[in-house]
Amino acid sequence: MGYETGYELCIGDRAYSSWSLRGWLLFEAFGIGCALTRTRLYEPGFAQTLAAFAPARSVPALRLPEGAVISDSLAIAEELASRHPEAGLWPKDPKARAVARHLAAEMHASFTALRSHCAMNLRVCYTDCAPPAAVLADLARLEELWAWARAECGSVGPWLCGDYSVADVFFAPVAARIAGHALPVSPAAQAYVAAHFAHLPFRRWRAMAQVDGADQPAYRRDWPTRDWALPEVLPSAPLATGPSVNAACPYSGLPVTHFLRVNGQVLGFCNAFCRDKTGADPEAWPQAMALLEP
Repeated sequence: MGYETGYELCIGDRAYSSWSLRGWLLFEAFGIGCALTRTRLYEPGFAQTLAAFAPARSVPALRLPEGAVISDSLAIAEELASRHPEAGLWPKDPKARAVARHLAAEMHASFTALRSHCAMNLRVCYTDCAPPAAVLADLARLEELWAWARAECGSVGPWLCGDYSVADVFFAPVAARIAGHALPVSPAAQAYVAAHFAHLPFRRWRAMAQVDGADQPAYRRDWPTRDWALPEVLPSAPLATGPSVNAACPYSGLPVTHFLRVNGQVLGFCNAFCRDKTGADPEAWPQAMALLEP
């Protein structure tokens, strides 16, 4: 997180809440800081938490520094882009910016079959979800949009409109769905999915999703599963005791109480969540990796 401390972002379960992922990436991927309030979907506390973020009725919800609350990730994207033009949420080039806005708007309003059949679940990877015709039609439209955007913007890197932008933020949960449900897409689309899984902000969110609360039964599907293929994760193991190479948690600066072995060395953290999110994908966390001796 970066320089701004006046925002408060309310998010749902990291493993399942695709719109929360978008809201969080709008801050994390562009270096804008915010305080986080977390709530759990489908639990009584959800409505109670959102009551403090009126008039929002869903996550993400953002309290602005002035105290007003806005919800809906597209509204949040536009407001942050207006307040932080230097952060580069939208492309600078007018044509690329127009293409990126089209992509975000269509993602925001469409692809209901894909969303319904392939709910985002960053804790499980399926071998086959038997996608119906409507899901295959959504995938074909995605391929068409992505190819069109690259052609219009002349993008030769991993992202759709040049540098990483709001358009890519909005398709991050789609990448999770494609990879997690073994959906049939072209090699070009697979490469775009792989770019998201290699993107450090996305990797950090996915690592936290592995250890952020219990499974939600509403997202259970009785489909055959397999191990995730993207990305390969550095092995680690929690330890009951230290000593560790560090005396202070790399995230909070507080004294260490929990320990993790990574690459033959022991790192210390201030609580179980800091330890476990690091263990889920150590290389997603530069603060922790910087503590390791070469």
